[in-house]
Amino acid sequence: MISNYIHKGSLSFKDKFFALDFLLIFLIFLLGIISFFAMYSTEQGKFGYYTQSHIYRFFTFFILFLIISFFNIEFWHKSAYPFYILTLVLLFGVDFYGITASGSKRWINLIIINLQPSELMKVAIIVFLAKYYNKIPSESVTRIKYLVTPVFALLIPVLLIATQPDLGTAVLILFAGLSVMWLTGFRIKYFLYLLFVTICLIPIGISFLKPYQKSRILTFLNPERDPLGAGYQIIQSKIAVGSGGILGKGFLGGSQSYLDYLPEKHTDFIFTLFSEEFGFIGSLLLLSVYVVIIYRIIVIGTQSRNNFGKLYCYGFATAFFLFVSVNMSMVLGLLPIVGAPLPIMSYGGSAMLAMMIGLGIVMSCRIYGQNEIS
Repeated sequence: MISNYIHKGSLSFKDKFFALDFLLIFLIFLLGIISFFAMYSTEQGKFGYYTQSHIYRFFTFFILFLIISFFNIEFWHKSAYPFYILTLVLLFGVDFYGITASGSKRWINLIIINLQPSELMKVAIIVFLAKYYNKIPSESVTRIKYLVTPVFALLIPVLLIATQPDLGTAVLILFAGLSVMWLTGFRIKYFLYLLFVTICLIPIGISFLKPYQKSRILTFLNPERDPLGAGYQIIQSKIAVGSGGILGKGFLGGSQSYLDYLPEKHTDFIFTLFSEEFGFIGSLLLLSVYVVIIYRIIVIGTQSRNNFGKLYCYGFATAFFLFVSVNMSMVLGLLPIVGAPLPIMSYGGSAMLAMMIGLGIVMSCRIYGQNEIS
């Protein structure tokens, strides 16, 4: 059945191949290569467990990305609701059968992989909303009957993920979903109302936060209040970034990393290690790679003739921008520390799988962008 969607349409395999966005493919592969060296550096120049696992995962998921690219965009349109429901079921499954690590229950054992469904939801919610709003005229999106379904579809996973607890991922998914709703033609006044209500509810929301989450907010406001405890991570991150200077200390030359002053350097703080070794110039080049990736996704969305492809690409580009900007802002002390991996660079199978699926759907929009969706 899936093969029917791959071969459906008048395009030959040659046409599909040359319709690929080779610049986007190259940039994704380049990020993978950069991440290999960064992971190798986190293990102090040793080809250890994290490096080997990261390389295997990247090549496996990169091949999956290419395969997914050839699926007809109509397949993703028809699979949007089942994909969302499956991910939602996995989120409920985490509540009952989840694996607990570092005080959070976020993973579920699927035999071949310990999957973090919240990462898949970052893509599933965008696909869901892109399909839902595909046929709804922009002047009708604010009607009550068209608001109930997307609001519940967004709030249910957000609340489930927040109780794991993983407030950072929950907020990212919330903003990813809201960005798609914004793109459908919502008037700005509705978002201003939402912002006002959110500000009013902040005091109540804080009372539900875990002690470590409250500590993160206080640490963000004043890291020096507990320099050897809650503020240690962000203080060391700032020292590492600042010590890199303009040109950096060179590959494998980061003292903060090699002396183990920098915690979580292979996951959420991978950018800190990279910035220390390659400095401001290297960080700027890495940021440029991400900027061009986002630009190419937007271009693919602009060129798509069907509304589903446009909404998905614009929504995924916005979400991708959020993932990158939140991670970098977090390690620079501009935002509180949250669980926000840097796309493709950070260690983590679920996060990389989700990004490769998301990028594969973007490439599908590129190949089949001229197709109308029935």
